[in-house]
Order: sequence, then C-alpha cells, then structure tokens
Amino acid sequence: MKIALVTDAWHPQVNGVVRTLDTVIGILRYWGHEVLVISPDQYRSVAAPSYPEIRLAVTRARSVGQRIAEFDADAIHLATEGPLCLSARRWCRRNHRPFTTAYHTQFPEYLAKRTYFSPRIFWLYIRWFHRPSQAIMVSTNSVRQQLIDEHLPQVHHWSRGVDLDNFSPDAPTPDLFKQLPRPIQLYVGRVAVEKNIETFLKTDQPGSKVVVGDGPALKTLRKDYPEAYFLGRKSGRELAGCYAGADVFVFPSKTDTFGLVLIEALACGTPVAAFPVTGPIDILTGNSGVMDDDLNRAIAAAQCLHQNDCLERAAKFSWGASASQFLDGLVPIEPDRTVHLSRRFIAKAIFARA
Repeated sequence: MKIALVTDAWHPQVNGVVRTLDTVIGILRYWGHEVLVISPDQYRSVAAPSYPEIRLAVTRARSVGQRIAEFDADAIHLATEGPLCLSARRWCRRNHRPFTTAYHTQFPEYLAKRTYFSPRIFWLYIRWFHRPSQAIMVSTNSVRQQLIDEHLPQVHHWSRGVDLDNFSPDAPTPDLFKQLPRPIQLYVGRVAVEKNIETFLKTDQPGSKVVVGDGPALKTLRKDYPEAYFLGRKSGRELAGCYAGADVFVFPSKTDTFGLVLIEALACGTPVAAFPVTGPIDILTGNSGVMDDDLNRAIAAAQCLHQNDCLERAAKFSWGASASQFLDGLVPIEPDRTVHLSRRFIAKAIFARA
C-alpha cells in the first residue's frame, strides 16, 4: 500500500506520539509498504505558545493535498489535531477523499492545563475534527468508551508495543543510582505542566526522586525541587538502565491515553505507581503496578511487587501487532486497488519469510 501519513508531531520532538509513529512507519516500510510522511519540518513553522520545541506548520490545504495527490496514496491517515492535519482534513473533505484519524492525547485536558478553560470547550473542536473520519484509532478500551460517549462511535483499536531487546532488566544501571539512597522513585517523560510531575515531587516517600526527560517545565522544577535529581533526556540502553535501576516507576500524568513509558518500565522489571486514570487502568493488570488516588500510597505499595509479574505483563505488547492493527484500521481511497496491493504484499512477505 501507499500510505500518506500527516502529523503535527514529528522529529525533533521526543514524545510518545513521535516514537509510536516512527516505530510503526519503520515496520510498515520493512513489510514493503510505501509511507509518505508530511510533517512540520517540511514547511515554514512557528513555535507553539508556551512550548517552543513544538513547531506548528504554516501552509495551505492545497499545498498538503498536492503532495498527497502526487504520491497517489491508497490511504490517508491524519495522526494529530494540529494545523497541518487540519489543512489535510480540509483538502480531503473538498476532494471527497476518505481518511482516518487517531486520538493520541487527552487534548482537551492538555489545553485546559495551559489555558485554565474548561476541557468541555475543547471537546467541541475534537468532536468537529474527528467526526468526518472513517475510523478514529485509539490505544485503549477506556479511550474507546470515552470517544463513544462523546458521540464519536467510529473507533478502531490500535495498541502500542515495546522493544524487549532494548528494555530489559539486565540494562546497565547508571553509576549515579549506585550512590543514591533507596528506594529510587523514577519518572520518565516530557517535563511539562500537563504531566503533573509536581505531584510526584511533592510526595513524602523516603529515598530518592529521579526525573528523566526534557521540556518547558524543567527549569522551574529544578529550582523548586533541588532535592530531586534531573538527568535530562536519555535514550536506548541508557534509558533502559534508568528503568532497570529504579525501585518503582511513578506515572503522575492524568492526560495520557496510553503511556509508552509504562510498558518500558515493566519490560525492565520495574513496578509502576499511578493514578487510576486512562492509560494505567488499561495497562496495569495483575501485579504489575498499583493505582491509587493517593500517589504516596501507590508508591509505597508498588515497591512490594515482583519483577516477574512486570515482565509477564510487558511481554503482551508487540510493535508488530501494533503495526498490523494500524493497517487494519486504514480506509482505502479505492477499495479494489488497495485489496489487490495488500494481497500482493502479503504474498511477498510470506515468500520472503519462507
């Protein structure tokens, strides 16, 4: 298939949306599909208010649509709700091209944190943006139900995966961790107000608090919480070592739809403490984590959980399965042609594996 994927979230941003798209696109290309990525770095852009590392593309629907048309896409996917995907949406509507969308982030709650307006105001835009979509891809059952309740019933399940070769309990622990008082409580992710990191830093559990990641709130949090350790951005085995060396992974966010960092921590054998909200409630089954409205209690209880239960839960998440779910959710522009191409690529893949 030839898939046109439009996204407002792309490199050099480091977040769950970019990592998900980058990984799935790599798998699709490996399977023989062609993927055209239309992203903000290809256009003139401006910095997002209060978040300069996020660039917002400035372009017209005709410009985006011309690239999709020249690519001769079999399917069109709009990954985000920002201005670039808004332009693509406008072109698709004008030219009667079907498209799919995805709901990666609790956008209304995210904006409410930054503007102090009610999330209900922003749900008006979310409903308007996704209503013409042939399928809205969601990562969990709780988000699926949330969108159905918001009168967006055309949902399709698209889960996430974890690289078990990279994220594992044997990842080398950072030297710093060997010097810190235990238990080590770890946060990994974007350092921004919507991640609710301050709630974690205010907890009074004994031991050491470590924050891995970068973002607009980093400078303020470093100043306000000098007793915490801020390590900046990490990746690869270095990041895996941070997970593996911690005693508990703390996930204070209430605005995520999934939380890739949750399954990365579990894959390293580290139990999770979180609020009982979307993301954790869909991932933390069995004895892999503790959810509580009191984060202090969750952190204390999670430290008693066993590594094997975490590893068993993480093994349920595969990037290959995620890529297959994404393919299944796409809606072809010309159904007959897409079915023919899909069968050809499937036959090619079977032959190659044989």
